[in-house]
Amino acid sequence: MSKLTDDIAASVQRILDTIPPDVILVAAAKTRTPQEVEAVIQAGITHIGENYVQEARNIIAVVGNKATWHMIGHLQRNKVSRAVRLFDMIETLDSIELAGTINQHCAAIGKTMSVLIEINSGREPNKTGALPEDVDELVAAVAGLDHIQVQGVMTMGPRFGNPEDARPYFRATREVFERLSCLSYPNVAMHYLSMGMSNSYHIAIEEGANVVRLGTALFGSRPA
Repeated sequence: MSKLTDDIAASVQRILDTIPPDVILVAAAKTRTPQEVEAVIQAGITHIGENYVQEARNIIAVVGNKATWHMIGHLQRNKVSRAVRLFDMIETLDSIELAGTINQHCAAIGKTMSVLIEINSGREPNKTGALPEDVDELVAAVAGLDHIQVQGVMTMGPRFGNPEDARPYFRATREVFERLSCLSYPNVAMHYLSMGMSNSYHIAIEEGANVVRLGTALFGSRPA
């Protein structure tokens, strides 16, 4: 094996040894090469996250469909037609307009898409995601779409140097998740609470996350 493969395998094993077995580890593969993605798959990662449709298409063309593919970046409506063919889960649903477009294109290919509702837990004006108080209305509207299944919620949260500072935002997202879990809608089941990245995943897990999205912790720093 190459040094790249060895290093990534060691990182994967180290992280898997420190998280509960029921937590899904998504390798956030933004800007990573097919060789890096292949290495994490060989090391045992079964979920890959991509921020961009074209990057995902390029990677899948090389490594094949060996993993569950998550869309973890903002999805533009004009990219939905390609996205629904590539991804198994879209973690960044944040509007009824986007939901309608996903539903339309999934209906055309006979597919039902698993989605997470993205929550702007930090109420940051430059970030996508539904505000916590708007999530119930969005879920109620999406529940009527036959080719979408809402499986949970996701947040990015503000970025901090100190991971502990992210805790209130993870906690607020968990509260939304728990609130939605008490509702009864068709095509809605709260299975996944996706939050936490390389610098904050331990805090996220403490606050209830069962999906974490890690990039640099798995792959190392991106080249300058």
